[in-house]
Amino acid sequence: MARNLKVEPLRTVHIEKQDVELVERKGLGHPDSIADGVSESVSRALCRMYLDEFGKILHHNTDETQVVGGASVPKFGGGRVTQPIYVLLVGRATTEVNGEKLPFRSVAIEAAQKYIGSVCAHLDVAKQVEFDCKIGSGSIDLRGVFDQSAVLANDTSFGVGFAPFSETERLVLETERFLTLKLKKRLPALGEDVKVMGYRSGNEIRLTVAAALVDSEIKDGDEYQSVCEEIHDRIADLAPKITPRKVSIDVNTADDPELGRYYLTVTGLSMEAGDDGSVGRGNRANGLITPCRPMSLEASAGKNPINHVGKIYNILGNLIANDIVKETGGNVKEVHVRILSQIGKPVDEPQVASLQILPADGVKLAQVRADAEAVANGWFEKIDTIPQKLLTDKITVF
Repeated sequence: MARNLKVEPLRTVHIEKQDVELVERKGLGHPDSIADGVSESVSRALCRMYLDEFGKILHHNTDETQVVGGASVPKFGGGRVTQPIYVLLVGRATTEVNGEKLPFRSVAIEAAQKYIGSVCAHLDVAKQVEFDCKIGSGSIDLRGVFDQSAVLANDTSFGVGFAPFSETERLVLETERFLTLKLKKRLPALGEDVKVMGYRSGNEIRLTVAAALVDSEIKDGDEYQSVCEEIHDRIADLAPKITPRKVSIDVNTADDPELGRYYLTVTGLSMEAGDDGSVGRGNRANGLITPCRPMSLEASAGKNPINHVGKIYNILGNLIANDIVKETGGNVKEVHVRILSQIGKPVDEPQVASLQILPADGVKLAQVRADAEAVANGWFEKIDTIPQKLLTDKITVF
């Protein structure tokens, strides 16, 4: 199949050579990440229901989850949540098939409860979170669905991707993963609401880490300070494994012990005390927020994985970019991928797939063009594998 692939030079200063680089990651317990995670979990639960019942993923989009912060009174030794967090599930789903009503609300709420419980160790989901499902309903005649010979794009939209990650990007991503997936198991006072901001100036990187700490695990201000110091030291041990650049680390810079101000929480989550969250306000499909790189404003979490190009093309852009770097064997410094759909046209036939490539020193674009095109074509030919990769957690969307 002839696809409209455009390969051109990437006319920019390589990201590692730019004077300033900014990178952010909102951790798994950040309210925006919770909204993303809930939306994606609900989508995947609906996908499994549709597959079990009908052998096909039916139309749905659950990408409008809202998290409304509760209220709490934290204190050293243990405080309390005084008003529950409110989670509103919003979107659209196929709720009736050939006259048969489906249990979409119970499936959605159960998925949301399970996801939040799996992420937030100190949160009592049953008592401290209130769930409301306002997912809109729709019916469908399956005969028409199965008669379609091609998956058609639901919108005229674009997705982007880039590769490889810079040292700063890797450091920010791995720092958050280390804190929320590894260190918190050995440091119970560390909550899941962690945000990492990276700022590189030349060859120096500064990480600003905001980490919600759990009040019941800390007896006083001195112990609080020792926890912050351990977080600092653990990151300092991690950094040289990722970058030879000088790395400075600041933890919880808004603290003011003289005023009794600490980033102290009951649950390890800022959403317990008025911090709200929305889908799409956090990490992009590659897990980062990167203003120095191409980005899309599309929220990937919760969109259906079959024909919603706002999700599929952002995932695909990153897969293509990473594989181009891998397949060209060090001959490429940087790749930017931009993919544009047209509503009603097959998702594997984009209006354009733009591959911008910065070759390595001494390498000409012509030497890597064929490999880049082959990688892009290969992914479009197996675009139908993306839903299964999502359902088996082989791809993340935030």
